[in-house]
Amino acid sequence: VVRLEESGGGMVQPGGSLRLSCAASGFSFSAYWMYWVRQAPGKGLERVSSIKFDGLNLDYADSVKGRFTISRDNSKSTVYLQMNSLKSDDTAVYYCVRATSPWLRDYDVPLSRAYWGQGTQVTVSS
Repeated sequence: VVRLEESGGGMVQPGGSLRLSCAASGFSFSAYWMYWVRQAPGKGLERVSSIKFDGLNLDYADSVKGRFTISRDNSKSTVYLQMNSLKSDDTAVYYCVRATSPWLRDYDVPLSRAYWGQGTQVTVSS
């Protein structure tokens, strides 16, 4: 059974930082692309960042480029999202998501919730 457990969310003032972690189990972590996906109140899903199974290919949504950094530690089966210079627009539930198939990057956000964590709330407010 795929398990993804996010942590590190909370409330922070604009300009502040948070680091999200996602501990994975139940599959061969080092064989899968991983994503961070967010959903703001009343808005759709946005894939914030992706990281290749070997950590050597990263990408970011334009909305977070230069402020967020994704990383992974395959020895710990954990993926991270360092978020700096946070804005009110970053307020959302953040989900850790596994790719659908090993070695392959999904074209869009995987729809099967079997590959999603439960989410962690990030609130940016003064």
